[in-house]
Amino acid sequence: MAGITLKERAKRAKRDAIALYYVLSDKRTPWYAKAVAAFTVGYALSPIDIIPDFIPILGYLDDLLIVPAGIALALRLTPPAVLSDARARAEREGSAPAQGLGRAAAFFVAAFWLALIIFLVTVVVR
Repeated sequence: MAGITLKERAKRAKRDAIALYYVLSDKRTPWYAKAVAAFTVGYALSPIDIIPDFIPILGYLDDLLIVPAGIALALRLTPPAVLSDARARAEREGSAPAQGLGRAAAFFVAAFWLALIIFLVTVVVR
């Protein structure tokens, strides 16, 4: 990656984040890649963090590490043909899918945290 400017990296990261949306909706994507992608999107959009954001410096460290690592892992688990199609579609269509993603993402985040709370309550009650 020598010679790549910060602006080019940011552009690639944005394209890959949008491509992740297309990877999630592609039927050729394996379930485990979809699970990692869904967890990453849910964590990125969730108001609840492992390390709360109000803690100076450390608060944003989890966002700076977990989200990019999750995106990278989801893209690595995605078959090359699906990934190249998703990246091409992201280049072509830009950020159009992000506009309709709000409700679905909010539902996923709420369902994830509700399931986690139910699980923890059942473990504690036992």
